[in-house]
Amino acid sequence: MNHRSVSHILESSIIDMGSFQVKQPLPTQNVPQISPFLLLHHFGPIKVEPGFDPIDLGPHPHRGFEPVTFLYQGGIRHKDSLGSEGILTAGDIQWMTAGRGIIHSERASDYFMENGGTIEGIQLWVNLPAIDKLTQPKYQEIRKSEIPVLSENKATHRLVSGHLYGQKGIIDTFSPMLIIQTSILSGGKTNIPIPENFNACIYILSGEIILNDHFNYPAGKMIHFSNIGEGIGLEGVQDSEILVLCGEPIDEPLAQYGPFVMNSQTEILQAMRDYQMGKMGFYID
Repeated sequence: MNHRSVSHILESSIIDMGSFQVKQPLPTQNVPQISPFLLLHHFGPIKVEPGFDPIDLGPHPHRGFEPVTFLYQGGIRHKDSLGSEGILTAGDIQWMTAGRGIIHSERASDYFMENGGTIEGIQLWVNLPAIDKLTQPKYQEIRKSEIPVLSENKATHRLVSGHLYGQKGIIDTFSPMLIIQTSILSGGKTNIPIPENFNACIYILSGEIILNDHFNYPAGKMIHFSNIGEGIGLEGVQDSEILVLCGEPIDEPLAQYGPFVMNSQTEILQAMRDYQMGKMGFYID
């Protein structure tokens, strides 16, 4: 396989999110997006005593994109203005289409609050094409057991979206993409093919990998690739967890303010007015 070269090595900044901190490798000043991916927050792993909620994100709105939560450890409770309510446990995914507007909260689950433990996850913001920005909002809860799994050479791929080695991912997306949760044991090797027109990056949650048979990269780094080449090669120096993000770029203007992602400042102002007027629904706790 002709491997893609590295375009950027993105270090994770530490961002305060109220009662907890997250690692943020995307966006950065030099790389404002890797379209269609806008933002990645890695929270934890945090060891928590019973009775303390390390997340506690109260009701807040979104419009124009898809906030996605990958939970690796712990328990999270979701509730939103659509009337959806759910509990995520380790390995589950929450895929929410904000579309024209949704209000939701995320907090530690009751079981996690009662028992404590370790919590870790990723929140990813996925852009929507202009034609779909005001689509009907939707909440999807995907259990770990539902995600297609492919294994090879001490590597395990959980196929969230897109196609890999003849398998199809669990999530259908508004624009073409390939999202994989990859675990590699020490000494394991794998090659991941990437469609030639897709942007591509990986985020290393834990461990250490050798990329494309050349350089070592530790946890906390995001690697952004050039668009020339057939794919990437990964080898585990240690047992490692990697999130692979590839997608067809959305070649449209981008305007963002807080929890709203649109195509113009006029649309951002309209989103703010619609939220204030209750047009994104009402959250009842």
